[in-house]
Amino acid sequence: MPISAGIPAPDFTLSDETGVQRKLSDYRSKPVILYFYPKDDTPGCTTEACNFRNDYSQYQQAGVEILGVSPDSPKKHAKFKAKYHLPFTLLADEGHTVCELYGVWGPKKLMGREYDGVYRTTFLIDAAGQILKVFEKVKPEEHSVEVLAALTS
Repeated sequence: MPISAGIPAPDFTLSDETGVQRKLSDYRSKPVILYFYPKDDTPGCTTEACNFRNDYSQYQQAGVEILGVSPDSPKKHAKFKAKYHLPFTLLADEGHTVCELYGVWGPKKLMGREYDGVYRTTFLIDAAGQILKVFEKVKPEEHSVEVLAALTS
């Protein structure tokens, strides 16, 4: 189960798609959308990322930073980002330690097969580093609109 709203977002350091180390605390002066997704270049993850891309100007106007996190490598993130012209940072959690820290890693089932993976989950974090809202069981098609609505409420 993911960590909940009302607590400070646990800090972490991960490599971005260029190999640069990024700390969550480096973004402390602005709100952050921290979204966890299972895998680059899969249908649901591509839909979710492209919707954030399509709405990106609205996030910029609101002063919000978007950070996507998955267990993929920086190299895979770079290809995914280039292929879909994603304007935000993708972070590589190859050992899924940050996924586990945030409670978004665990058993999943697909077509009868059981495996461990990422639960599609988003955390809205304020400029002071507090978790304002947690979006669980995210539906990729409508998620960006849902997040934008939460930002303006």
